[in-house]
Amino acid sequence: MVMYDLIEKKKKGLALDKEEIEYVVNGYTKGEIPDYQMSAFLMTVWFQGMNKEETYELTMSMMRSGDVLDLSNINGVKVDKHSTGGVGDKTTLILGPIVASLGIPVAKLSGRGLGHTGGTIDKLESIPGFKTSVDSEAFVDQINSIYMAVAGQTANLAPADKKIYALRDVTATVDNLSLIASSIMSKKLASGADAIVLDVKCGNGAFMKDEESAISLAKEMVEIGKSAGKNITALVTDMNEPLGRYVGNSLEVYEAIMCLRGEGDERLMEVSKSLAAHMVVLAGKAKNVTEALVMVEETVNNGSAMKKLVEFVTMQGGDAGYIIDPSLLPKGEIVVEYRAKQNGFIEKIQTELVGKACLCLGGGRRTKEDVIDPGVGLYLNKKIGEYVEAGQTIATIYASDMKKAEESLIILEEAYTLANKKIDGTNKIIKCVI
Repeated sequence: MVMYDLIEKKKKGLALDKEEIEYVVNGYTKGEIPDYQMSAFLMTVWFQGMNKEETYELTMSMMRSGDVLDLSNINGVKVDKHSTGGVGDKTTLILGPIVASLGIPVAKLSGRGLGHTGGTIDKLESIPGFKTSVDSEAFVDQINSIYMAVAGQTANLAPADKKIYALRDVTATVDNLSLIASSIMSKKLASGADAIVLDVKCGNGAFMKDEESAISLAKEMVEIGKSAGKNITALVTDMNEPLGRYVGNSLEVYEAIMCLRGEGDERLMEVSKSLAAHMVVLAGKAKNVTEALVMVEETVNNGSAMKKLVEFVTMQGGDAGYIIDPSLLPKGEIVVEYRAKQNGFIEKIQTELVGKACLCLGGGRRTKEDVIDPGVGLYLNKKIGEYVEAGQTIATIYASDMKKAEESLIILEEAYTLANKKIDGTNKIIKCVI
């Protein structure tokens, strides 16, 4: 095969077969196809699109480009959850212990945050001693022992996707449905779980800004998963305001603990419990979501989910004292309040700006080399639909540097819009795609 011919074929809107797609993926991953030809190919895909067969074969080729985790030695149906990213999204820390406490194996490989979205691995590493580097044998043993493990993604997990995504990022070809879906699913399928629940975020703090595009992405990924023989479902959930009240690594761990104690933010708990319930159904432990929700609720009420979190943290080297007494978790010592200049109801929150306000404190990364400050972040005193009087606190900044706190304050002032009339809070679950 010749790469030039495949670019020409795709430029004309013709479909590529399995062998042609494998040639492109393998050739670029090995360095045999240069960046300029791969850039041209990606642009033809962006303009012409890919059909469902092409999208599936692209996913599978990227999945096979590196390690595929073998979880066959784990007893039971292995379940996983993936979120497309947002602000304040700490659902893994909540639903993982819930599902594991029901005797369902939760096998999760997670990533680090980049830009305004947070990463589960960074949050867990804000717990002193917690280790996210777990080899495959220990990963399997831990799940067989306590039904839950969360580890960082290995460098050789879908390496083709890493290389192709880096090129997409600089060639304006990120926002194509087939390329997005195949990128996400290649890593999820390589992670080895039997069943997957996808949380596709939708709104001004998500990659998919509108409901239509979020539902389309969810459907595309579910089809890929089913074609690969996985039990899979997707929830489209709202990200027009941060999920929960806290944004920042150790602060989000604190909030997750409060949720498992039954004291969590209502909206955050509804999303977390819904995702957990679908995981329970896919694992075959409940006949339907209604039945599963009762089981999920019980794990919080009887304390078994909280006990599982302590067990999980301890097993991965973390100091469980910080879970038993979360007030010990690191928190920025400089406190600055963003106060309302007028009376009114919170009408709109630019969620991405809230994420950037945390980013500038050191709670996230602009580049992969940036070092996270685990204790910095934000507490959102007021959310959409809530009333605030002039001089009252809308959000609280926890910082370790006053200059950064002042920069964060400026960003927050742009993020909130007040109105004279009350509006309803944002929807939590928009749609379920089965």
